[in-house]
Amino acid sequence: MKKIIALFLLSGCGFTPMFSGNDTDIYVDKINGISGVELRNALNAKFGGARTPDATYKLVVRLASPERTYKGLDTTGTATWQAIKLNASYDIYAGDKIIASGNETASESYTFVSYLVAANASYNNAVQNAVSVLADKISARTIATTQGYDMTDKK
Repeated sequence: MKKIIALFLLSGCGFTPMFSGNDTDIYVDKINGISGVELRNALNAKFGGARTPDATYKLVVRLASPERTYKGLDTTGTATWQAIKLNASYDIYAGDKIIASGNETASESYTFVSYLVAANASYNNAVQNAVSVLADKISARTIATTQGYDMTDKK
């Protein structure tokens, strides 16, 4: 009963969830590197599918190479934990005008083992998780910006 009352009260307030299923008209420009391809695919999925370059808005993302740092050493001095950090800067365009810019960072820790296959799998999984976090952050900012942007200001 409480859920029905809450739903009834919210229905007349004008509140619309950001990810309410409305497709956005945002073109995601190509992003360099393997992680860039994954990030672009994740962003397109967040925006309801890929768009053509003549979309209302364009998102240009610059993804830096992953940075690795050691986080844990065992008694012999061998690394056992590492962290991967991804940095992305982006611009959101409406036509030729930049309407927002930003920087986002995502990091993920992973176990570093001496077995090459396991170490590569652990690293790749950490990168994919960091890409997913970046996609969440960038898409939320982009959707919030484009939904609140008045296209009459486009000049």
